[in-house]
Amino acid sequence: LRVVKFRRTGESSRSEEDAISGEHEVQIEGVRTELEAIELEDGAAVPKEFANPTDDTFMVEDAVEAIGFGKFQWKLSVITGLAWANAMEMMILSILAPQLHCEWRLPSWQVALLTSVVFVGMMSSSTLWGNISDQYGRKTGLKISVLWTLYYGILSGFAPVYSWILVLRGLVGFGIGGVPQSVTLYAEFLPMKARAKCILLIEVFWAIGTVFEVLLAVLVMPTLGWRWLLILSALPLLLFAVLCFWLPESARYDVLSGNQDKAIATLKRIATENGAPMPLGKLVVSRQEDRGKMRDLFTPHFRWTTLLLWFIWFSNAFSYYGLVLLTTEFFQAGDVCSISSRRKEVKAKCSLTCEYLTEEDYTDLLWTTLSEFPGVLVTLWIIDRIGRKKTMALSFFVFSFCSLLLFLCVGRNVLTVLLFIARAFISGGFQAAYVYTPEVYPTATRALGLGTCSGMARVGALITPFIAQVMLESSVYLTLAVYSGCCLLAAVASCFLPIETKGRGLQESSHREWGQEMVGRGSHSPGVTRSNSGSQE
Repeated sequence: LRVVKFRRTGESSRSEEDAISGEHEVQIEGVRTELEAIELEDGAAVPKEFANPTDDTFMVEDAVEAIGFGKFQWKLSVITGLAWANAMEMMILSILAPQLHCEWRLPSWQVALLTSVVFVGMMSSSTLWGNISDQYGRKTGLKISVLWTLYYGILSGFAPVYSWILVLRGLVGFGIGGVPQSVTLYAEFLPMKARAKCILLIEVFWAIGTVFEVLLAVLVMPTLGWRWLLILSALPLLLFAVLCFWLPESARYDVLSGNQDKAIATLKRIATENGAPMPLGKLVVSRQEDRGKMRDLFTPHFRWTTLLLWFIWFSNAFSYYGLVLLTTEFFQAGDVCSISSRRKEVKAKCSLTCEYLTEEDYTDLLWTTLSEFPGVLVTLWIIDRIGRKKTMALSFFVFSFCSLLLFLCVGRNVLTVLLFIARAFISGGFQAAYVYTPEVYPTATRALGLGTCSGMARVGALITPFIAQVMLESSVYLTLAVYSGCCLLAAVASCFLPIETKGRGLQESSHREWGQEMVGRGSHSPGVTRSNSGSQE
């Protein structure tokens, strides 16, 4: 078996070890051969029939692109999706609150606190889980957070009194704060062309989780009650906990932490499962000890990106959860114009007035949840056509426009259509942010960047009830203006993001200029530098 190495005229592509030993040998399937050097004229293309057009070294990005999308990524999609189905733990809040309000005769503020404490837990833990994932590995952070959520989620079903369930749901929220790290792990195994589509498609598991929770509630609540609903809602996380031992650690993280052998073993495993060859040569190591440091998010290259992304994530959650709360108010009032008079009537009632969820309520919950699927499809269609930044900007703009149209005294049917479109696009904008954020940050701070953004989203989710419920009592138009204005600013912020990640490889080291990594397999843009040594920095 003959393996040929190409060298440009007048250039040396030997690694430092090769230069010392003077030997060029590779081992392929037990056959040891000499590597014959053939010089190519400057600018001449490397013949396609040869396996390794990247000289004698390759990076993880090269390997991921060369191996491509296959059986391994399909398995990873399903397992990651099970973690992402933790939407059931979020959707259960809208079902659990009225039930406990009636059963335990809770006042309204205690019912609202049950929802808020989950977001407080998520907000306080998101950055911590990101730091753990950057310091100790993506798999480690994800596995601990899922097991944490599973344990306290099941324990919530046995809460004897209100104070217990309040603490336990807060601990569930603390665990949920780490689940977005599944996107970090998932993105680092995806080739460039499939990355956006795949991340968007696992977002479908979020929508499936919410739909499944409503259907589960319809079956369980009338017979077994809310305790069994809490226990059964943990099933996807239980399944993930069993299957997560199959998950490998991210090869990008292993390279950055200096575990070259482990990274190569992971890449070989993926290549074997996908039935694809490994690139020839030596894996480039770019070890970086200071991983997961907050200061790296505010270097000159990422300062504006971080600040703008924080506002974008805040606006996404602020508007998304605000719309969920407003939808119930608008539907119960019939239209926007009659909501003020209805709020006065409700205010006159006793705060302990008890209303269980009816079958019609569950049906309405189901229909509003289904709007997430069109949002995924629209985002999936446009994100690789117009880019990540424009997709987020368009989503915010459409939401803002629909919010302004609600100023009109529209009927129930038009109201439903506007709310459906608004929710579809704001959920699509959320999904686009989940694609963009892991792509824009380097491996050393990718998990921390996503974690801090997720934390800012929870701040938005915490604030939005004061707008969608408290401010709504004073002025429905002022409430709509706040949401519309916030999303309009977020659309502008999306346009001002300094980096467009469409068609770009993931950056490995935070010590390098953004964009120095490979731009697609076998293509190099002007100004892109490739290292030919066995180490970087």
